[in-house]
Amino acid sequence: MELVEARQKFIETWGKLGSEWGINRTMAQVHALLLISHEALTTEEVMEALSISRGNANMTLRDLISWGLVEKQHKPGERKEYFFAEKDAWTIAKQVAQERKKRELDPLLKVLNELSEVKGNEKDPAYKTFKTSVKGINKLSANVNKTLETMIKAEENWFWGSILKIFK
Repeated sequence: MELVEARQKFIETWGKLGSEWGINRTMAQVHALLLISHEALTTEEVMEALSISRGNANMTLRDLISWGLVEKQHKPGERKEYFFAEKDAWTIAKQVAQERKKRELDPLLKVLNELSEVKGNEKDPAYKTFKTSVKGINKLSANVNKTLETMIKAEENWFWGSILKIFK
């Protein structure tokens, strides 16, 4: 397989994977393109490489910046903006975990904490089932939250060493 074909396959695969994880396919493809690019790219270069519109490219690049996965750069003497993606896989994983925690898990925990305060008759089966379910999901979510916080703060070797110890 030649480099051009391999790059295209990586971009397509990363885009498919992203869409399966609930991330916009184009966003994942732009991220993939920037991941495998040795230099920062302009919006026009992203548009050309992926055959997407300027509006789609601009919106996607803004989203990637808001996720902390892409940085905007300026080159001296040029008016164009350049975009660069972090290449370290552990840094990327921690950033994605942090953003997903902030966008998904934190709001869920807030609602679950509110729901665990619901008042009712302890003898009512519907109330007991509701309380038991919410309590179980809240406990699981809190444990996931602790794990993500540990991952976000941890160094890669320590984190994976700790995980592997659990399975021994």
